[in-house]
Amino acid sequence: MIRATMNGPLLLTHSDWGFRPVWAGDKAPTPINARAESVATSSYFRDAFAHHRCLIPANGWYEWRQTPSGKEPHYITPANPKQNPAIFFAGIWTPKEGDNTSACAIITEPASETLKHIHDRQPVVLDPSCLQEWLDPSRTDRDSIRSVTRRLPTEQLEELRVSTAVNNARHDSPDLIKRA
Repeated sequence: MIRATMNGPLLLTHSDWGFRPVWAGDKAPTPINARAESVATSSYFRDAFAHHRCLIPANGWYEWRQTPSGKEPHYITPANPKQNPAIFFAGIWTPKEGDNTSACAIITEPASETLKHIHDRQPVVLDPSCLQEWLDPSRTDRDSIRSVTRRLPTEQLEELRVSTAVNNARHDSPDLIKRA
């Protein structure tokens, strides 16, 4: 993940999936997603949304569409990788108790018109023009953050139906992101 430090510079660092605030206790859930509709108001995520926003860089993401014959995997990636070699998911993070590590979650929203035929939700993919503002630690209230947040237009994303080989964790190759 990429996050701002207390004195301003950005930090690229490892973070574990599965958000759980320190105060929540060991038996609390560790979600990998936080809903955009409630991330700023939920007691579980509110503090992180105000003070610990991050970017999660990626080449794309998988979504599965339920069909009569089973789950059909799709890969969503930049349509023009020369223009957008990476995408950035809006995220939140929290420190983990007892060490210098952190845990994070991706913020999700209802799927766009062009992607909702695959799945009803999608990550919040930020437009590159607002990345610095998203990370700005001086922005802590929901309205201020929302005023500078812009989504990457979905026309800049491409959706590819890919091989069902992606459904097996033993498969790990570049072929998994090729059109089926």
